Amino acid sequence: MRAFVLILLAALLNATTLAAAAEPTGSLGSRLATDLPSAITADLPNLSSPADLMLSKREQYQIGYSVMLQMRQQGKIFDDPETDEYVQQIGQRLASQSTDGGGYFHYIVLKSNEINSFAVTGGWVFIFTGLIAATHTESELAAVMAHETAHITQNHVARKLEESKKATMTSLVAMLGAVLLGALGGGGGQAIEGGVIASQGLAEQQQLDYSRSVEEEADRVGITYLAAAGFDPKAMADFFAQLMRENGMQDSWVPATLEDHPVDAERIAAAQARAALYPPVADTSSPDYHLIKTRVEVLTAPRGEDIQRQFAEKIARGDHSLGTMYGDALALMLDDKAAQAVPILKRLIEQHGDLHLLYCALGQALAQAGDMKQALATFRLATRLFPRNVPVTVRYAQTLMADGQNSRAHRMLLDLFNNVDPTPDQIELTARAASAAGDLGDAYYYMGIYQTETGNLPLAARQYQLALAAPHLTNVQRARIAASLRQVRDYLASARQQHQGE
Repeated sequence: MRAFVLILLAALLNATTLAAAAEPTGSLGSRLATDLPSAITADLPNLSSPADLMLSKREQYQIGYSVMLQMRQQGKIFDDPETDEYVQQIGQRLASQSTDGGGYFHYIVLKSNEINSFAVTGGWVFIFTGLIAATHTESELAAVMAHETAHITQNHVARKLEESKKATMTSLVAMLGAVLLGALGGGGGQAIEGGVIASQGLAEQQQLDYSRSVEEEADRVGITYLAAAGFDPKAMADFFAQLMRENGMQDSWVPATLEDHPVDAERIAAAQARAALYPPVADTSSPDYHLIKTRVEVLTAPRGEDIQRQFAEKIARGDHSLGTMYGDALALMLDDKAAQAVPILKRLIEQHGDLHLLYCALGQALAQAGDMKQALATFRLATRLFPRNVPVTVRYAQTLMADGQNSRAHRMLLDLFNNVDPTPDQIELTARAASAAGDLGDAYYYMGIYQTETGNLPLAARQYQLALAAPHLTNVQRARIAASLRQVRDYLASARQQHQGE
């Protein structure tokens, strides 16, 4: 897991690299994230002042959003609707066990083979694809997510800032750059962070004691969320033990300064003792877990690796499990052998007709194999079985666009995303569907929202201007676009004034 120092560093943002954001407010048409590097100081709290260490929820959200934006700008977010939906569901299941219901949590999947995760302020939790692939059960994945969720609900960021307030802003910002580089690059892991801590002189015993105390609290609270959500409370200790075995860790030689998440026999024993307080739970891994774990393994396989051969060998050895057969079908599709994937997916649906992931894959395979009629029929059935399901709707819309039915795809996406918050990539898809359908007003408008969400307000303003110049706008469209443009312009003007006054 990502060492806890990243939580501290994520709060100490460099105004030249990260952007602040206003919290989204409702439907797609009303979303506005105020992101602009030159305007950061207008919104971010002055964290270098001890008087400002108590962060409001809005400020915490802004900080966490800024980290997410940096990850997106670096191309590190794993843009896969199927995986995103699954991780969000597990996360919300855990966060709902907290005292405030956890409605403000966001769980983001990052592309990295590192077995890692970290939490930031404002409910932002980041899960690495390598972590998903490394778990053996759904409860193990949930255990890590519960631990990170507890870091946020226990307000460890503000407590860490208070404890470290004597450190200079210069040294803290320098550490931020080094640790984010390690996180984005996927290399070095805990060793990178340990080196940063040591180089900045922050590896004093009181820092180590504090880190251990917050980790113990995150374990303890996380296990309560884990058990209350119906997962196996023993999974946390099981996963810790697995990490020790796979990394060859022995607590007699692991340098404490390199371990902000110390995984040792004592921590495992403590987690086991806490888990024993709850009734035993059998392995509750859902079919979706096995599908997503396999999906991540296939989609993140190194280039040049014959991933399809690996699944074929598993099948030859008698492994006909759901995950293996689904992985074989995905690998065939990636290898441009979609026609061979179709019968595999059809058999799986005969056995597991209640899994929307299988319908998504079958529809895509049929389209890729050139059978567009059956592909669209599969998606029509899926939308009836799983109404307003994000992966189903996104994949259906993409297939409709490939078939030239752009207006229909546009309508479907608007219906979905005015009821479910979309990701920036899904907003862009909506804009492309509108453009292909000839609706220039909506196309420019949604590209404006996309640019806003991804941190480029000047370009967003330009998109809104183009939207207003588009022909055949309705009065509702014109008013909506004008309001968005005015909001962006007001923010940019305010930011410029503050920047000039500094």
